[in-house]
Amino acid sequence: MTPDADRLPFFVYGTLRPGEPNHDVHLRGSVAAETPARLVGAVLYEGPGYPYLVEDPEGGPVRGELIAALPSAYERLLAELDVLEDYAPGDPRNLYERVVREVTLLDGTAARAWVYVAAPRVAARLRASGAVIGGGDWASFRAPR
Repeated sequence: MTPDADRLPFFVYGTLRPGEPNHDVHLRGSVAAETPARLVGAVLYEGPGYPYLVEDPEGGPVRGELIAALPSAYERLLAELDVLEDYAPGDPRNLYERVVREVTLLDGTAARAWVYVAAPRVAARLRASGAVIGGGDWASFRAPR
C-alpha cells in the first residue's frame, strides 16, 4: 500500500486528458479533481495514437491536467495507469518511466505530481528521428484541422 505522503496526483498530457479516449475508461469515478496545469522542461512527440513526453531542459510548456485521485481509488488507479503506460519499476523494456516532477497550475501554484515520461531508449529514438508536437498540447494537435 502506498503511504499517504506518496499519493501524488498525476499530470496527464495525452489520451488520459478529458475528452480523450482513455479518460473515461480509466479515470471515470476515480477522480476527486482535475485542474489544468503545465510542465516546463519537456517536449511532446508523436506516438502511434498517443504522445510521448521527453524531458528537455529547453522545452515546454507541455499542457495537461493535474488529476487528484479519490483516496479510495488511488491504489487501483496507480496500478492501472502503470499497466496502461507500459511501466514496471526497473524494467528495461518500459515505454515510459513514472517520475516525480513539479507542474504549475494556471494560478502559478506549483505541485509535485507523477508524470509518465518516455523511457531512455524511447526518448533517444524520438530525439533522433521523432516528430515534435508543436505547442506542447496533445488536445490541440488532435483537434480537427
